[in-house]
Amino acid sequence: MKYIRNVLAALRKADRDFSLIDEGDKILVGLSGGKDSLSLLRALSVYGKFAGKNFTVRPVYLDLGFANVDLDGLKAYVSSLGYDLYVSDSRFVYDVLKAHTKEGHHIPCSICSRMKKAAMNNIAHELGFSKVAFAHHNDDAVETLFMNMVHGGRVATFEPKMTLERAGITFIRPLIYARESDLKNLALEENMSVLSTGCPANGHTERETTKEFLEQVYHSHPEARDNFRSMLSNYEPFQLYFNDIEMENEKDHSYALKPMIFADDIRGSLISEKRKKIGEKDFLILHKHLKCGEISYLHLNDHRIMLFNISGDKNSQLMGISSLIHLISRDVNPVTFVLSGARNDIAIEAGFIKKEEPGIKLPHYILRIKK
Repeated sequence: MKYIRNVLAALRKADRDFSLIDEGDKILVGLSGGKDSLSLLRALSVYGKFAGKNFTVRPVYLDLGFANVDLDGLKAYVSSLGYDLYVSDSRFVYDVLKAHTKEGHHIPCSICSRMKKAAMNNIAHELGFSKVAFAHHNDDAVETLFMNMVHGGRVATFEPKMTLERAGITFIRPLIYARESDLKNLALEENMSVLSTGCPANGHTERETTKEFLEQVYHSHPEARDNFRSMLSNYEPFQLYFNDIEMENEKDHSYALKPMIFADDIRGSLISEKRKKIGEKDFLILHKHLKCGEISYLHLNDHRIMLFNISGDKNSQLMGISSLIHLISRDVNPVTFVLSGARNDIAIEAGFIKKEEPGIKLPHYILRIKK
């Protein structure tokens, strides 16, 4: 019983810190059949009583077409926890991945991840569920941090909670504090019916390379595992160049964006008077290093970004909009920007077109970019 207690304690801390599970929630659990997702389902099956919350759980298995997998053992284990397994025929995913695979390379993990999220999103709507839970754990978060630093030039990992407001779906990662070793031992302790995904990229991915590198670090410096774990939750600001760097506008270098990181940046700003949205990124617009406006953005989904909270004179707003478009479109392609709450003349001059869409009350404008 030791390991289920450890996992439940980690889940409870994540829920307390990030408000992941609410009373009455209907949560889909992405079930691959691996130790991580089975451990998540097991923990959620008792977490309601553990935390005094009532919520509904439905495990979903995506058949991605990698291999013919015998699901009898998985269905039996899911049934033993009191659930019915929803099996989704998503075999088209493998066909898409093969079409995007370059010669001499394995199937693209990033495309696979996006397609799985989209599939779970569709199933959630079909079944009337508002949340989707994935089983990424703390070791995954550290690996993702290093992968982003090495391959993406970013200090970033995935978020414990991400809401797609237009879709009305929230993705949660209840095991964000859990150790992979506890999940492995829990699977052994309870004799879980662990499946192989059959993915042809298994053992040949950048994540596997990063995992091997980190294991070498942990072997030489055992304290590093706990230090990396603490680092992800450390509120102290980064001591990096960007603390003082302003991102200049590509058209007029007298204008720049500065991320709102410190209290001095936020004090007196518009966002200090509003409730911040989950995943929202906020910036000061500077002219000759002096504050002249503000702007924020939020991922509505992987390829749709909302720009909002825009303030300042006309030129400041235009420079802020163009700077964010330039910054984001370097990494996201194709991308659709939704401009919310802007004046008509500013939106048109920034290259946006007005668009009426169901469910959006505020005036908004659309700009699509495909390189």
